[in-house]
Amino acid sequence: MKQKILVVDDDSNICELLVVYLEEDFQVKTVFDGNNLEQVISEYRPDLILLDVMLPGKNGFDICREIRDKYEIPIIFLSAKGEEIDKVLGLEFGADDYITKPFSPREMVARVKAVLRRVQNRSGKKRDELIFPHLVIDLEARTVQVNNSYVDLTPKEFDILVLMARHNGKVFTREEILNRIWGYDFAGETRAVDSHIKRIRQKIEKIPGAPEYLHTVWGLGYRFEVPES
Repeated sequence: MKQKILVVDDDSNICELLVVYLEEDFQVKTVFDGNNLEQVISEYRPDLILLDVMLPGKNGFDICREIRDKYEIPIIFLSAKGEEIDKVLGLEFGADDYITKPFSPREMVARVKAVLRRVQNRSGKKRDELIFPHLVIDLEARTVQVNNSYVDLTPKEFDILVLMARHNGKVFTREEILNRIWGYDFAGETRAVDSHIKRIRQKIEKIPGAPEYLHTVWGLGYRFEVPES
């Protein structure tokens, strides 16, 4: 199956050009603004995003930051702004590369392939997933599927689920979850953990009141346990 490229650019001519040069090697989807982009990413699950900096409404830098808060998908900026400070800003916002318009389409394809190779070499495989009965956690895309349907978790909910799923059978105290997820300087109360666990159960458990995965260990905390298939 071809890897997926998502092009986000308000210039239809640029989008058409990119499709022509990319579609031989990749599956390509184009959108013209950042509206509903999170939903597009969740449904399309791109392997790489080509992102225009100067979009109508929200600019590409802000969109990149929002994507980075939830996903680890490689991003290449496309921009008519070629000053060094713009390139530095783009990379600091989390982009993997920065291509200045006008660009050579063949060079663009080569750089897309280079970024994808680097990402694959770092991970050792295309996707890093935790797979359980009826539950799949994609660590790279930061997505969760329950019975083959995506569910939306907040970043903190996702991090708590991953922490516990990586340690099947281990009991985590509320204080330990606070320290591991919020950090040692977090001044909140342990009720924050209870609230997050409750919301995670509502999203991943068939019967939240009788959970299969996230169990309460009375007097101690919580434990993730893999149910029988």
